[in-house]
Amino acid sequence: MTADRDAPERIAWEGRWIVAKQRGRWEYVSRARSIRAAVVLAVEDGHVLLVEQYRVPLGKNCIELPAGLIGDDDSGPDEDPLAAAGRELEEETGYRAAVLEDAGEFWSSPGMVSESFTLVKARGLTKTGEGGGVEGEDIIVHRVPLSDIERFVAGARADGKAVDVKLLLLLGAGLLQD
Repeated sequence: MTADRDAPERIAWEGRWIVAKQRGRWEYVSRARSIRAAVVLAVEDGHVLLVEQYRVPLGKNCIELPAGLIGDDDSGPDEDPLAAAGRELEEETGYRAAVLEDAGEFWSSPGMVSESFTLVKARGLTKTGEGGGVEGEDIIVHRVPLSDIERFVAGARADGKAVDVKLLLLLGAGLLQD
């Protein structure tokens, strides 16, 4: 592993949003231009806000927590993660949060992708619109009772939908039971 760690990083391919890299024997992907992501955990009154959208790499709809890129708009790479999270929550779900709290930085697939995301807890939710994302996103909003999350996810899988790994946050306690 030391040889890989000390090897020079080589860019194999670079697009507008991602960069394919190689370091030693490792091949991985990162976000271009230091763009990061914000993921929103919006739980209130025993319900969680989830979104569903078609994901080209998967070839199907995926059930996810609301999320978006930090610094991908005019604000640039120095955009505040909480501001980005609030913007994305309202665009995607039609809910505005009175309180946004940084819950830390996480990596979803560290053996293949260097991208991290800031998990943001949202509280004090007010419905301001229908959501659905920006033009062309066609996001479906789901307000799911936490007590029904396992059934909801199982139903989504039965319907052929993908389930984002971050939903383990909501399923974790049930998965740990004997």
